Amino acid sequence: MKISFFGGARWVTGSNYLLEHGEIKVLVDCGLFQGRKYAEDLNYETFRYRPSDINYVLLTHSHTDHIGRVPKLYKDGFRGKIYATSATKDLMAVSLPDSLNKIIEEAKSSDHPPLFEAEDVLEALALVEGFDYDTEINLFPEVKVVFHDAGHILGSSIIQLTWRETGVSRNIFFSGDLGNPPTPLLMPTEFISHADYLVIESAYGDRVHEEREKRKEKLIKVIKETIDRQGVLMIPTFAMERTQELLYELNELINNKKIPPIPVFIDSPLAIKLTDVYKKHFKYFNKTAVYLIDSGDDIFNFPGLRMTPTVEESKSINNISPPKIIIAGSGMSHGGRILHHELRYLPDPKNAILFVGYQVDGSRGRHIQRGDKAITIFGQTVPVNCHIENISSYSSHADQRSLLEWVEKANSDQRLKKVFVVQGEETPSKTLAYLIREKIGVDAVSPLENEAFELN
Repeated sequence: MKISFFGGARWVTGSNYLLEHGEIKVLVDCGLFQGRKYAEDLNYETFRYRPSDINYVLLTHSHTDHIGRVPKLYKDGFRGKIYATSATKDLMAVSLPDSLNKIIEEAKSSDHPPLFEAEDVLEALALVEGFDYDTEINLFPEVKVVFHDAGHILGSSIIQLTWRETGVSRNIFFSGDLGNPPTPLLMPTEFISHADYLVIESAYGDRVHEEREKRKEKLIKVIKETIDRQGVLMIPTFAMERTQELLYELNELINNKKIPPIPVFIDSPLAIKLTDVYKKHFKYFNKTAVYLIDSGDDIFNFPGLRMTPTVEESKSINNISPPKIIIAGSGMSHGGRILHHELRYLPDPKNAILFVGYQVDGSRGRHIQRGDKAITIFGQTVPVNCHIENISSYSSHADQRSLLEWVEKANSDQRLKKVFVVQGEETPSKTLAYLIREKIGVDAVSPLENEAFELN
């Protein structure tokens, strides 16, 4: 077995790994590069393999940096099968068409053809088959796959691929993105065993999240301070998982009178559609969330909440006097409706912007987060005078401590040969690889783009 790294190597985004076993070719993830213009340009480069040669594509979860180039893969000749969890399949059916709209807009502004067309999205989606967790899937007589619960977002999975070589069974696990339990909605990340090789994410490989118990206190504090200033609280958020977690927690805080009911706007058509998918797949939720649903609590609704799917409804938010909360995409302020609100509200010191997700280096969100005094939106220079707040424990990614624990438990039977550290910027990725070598005593590397390894 040979593994090659064609994305996600010393990058947070662009996850794309190729496994080759004789004539068998299996791709794990095929995501978009995101965060910088250079990253966007990478999406248009020719794949380093022939898409028509790929037999299967296995998808860890439905975030764009893991699935976003699947339609391009189809456009360039792929006609095999795509396997994912059932929830991932349903989320993809919503998120990929939305991604296409952004790609078309970017192509027009840059005066070049789009990365793929609507037909490519529809045909690629038709190839997707959904499976439950812990179901053994036979790809070939000597190659099997199982999806385990990663606890990152709805339907997210750790992919176990098992193959036989010279009569011996081998396992490689792809972490995808590991969750940050306990989460309000999902089951905790599953620990795995009998691993010969690991491919593990490292977005937070060099840091530890603040205590999760404090995150609710911090959220309450930020909301109350914004209300006292009669300001606007902007929360750039990812439409998937983060929005639903915030709805769940705001519902609890308002129902328990920990914050007063003020206008809260979900200003994201995608987030609204994805929330409907979440309601369909509540079997993936943890016991507490399921109990609340069974007892009649609409966990994604509360007094003061307004969904604004249309442009007209979005614009009408401006007519509502503060205090108010606006939750809008994109999560890294890379595009979407949050930009219109930032243009309007960033200059006013009464307002606040709260980051609850990872901000990729080079993204507009990272510039605001690190304290830049001005940013550019729609060609305009916008001063940043508002309060800048961060709650890292809202991250749906495991931190350094959790990543090391996951690797350590994967090596409980001492058969782990090598760990490939991916999906992190260079410093977090190399830091985590060093700690795995030093603390766990297992060979670990942070592979370079296009680097390949033999798995014996």
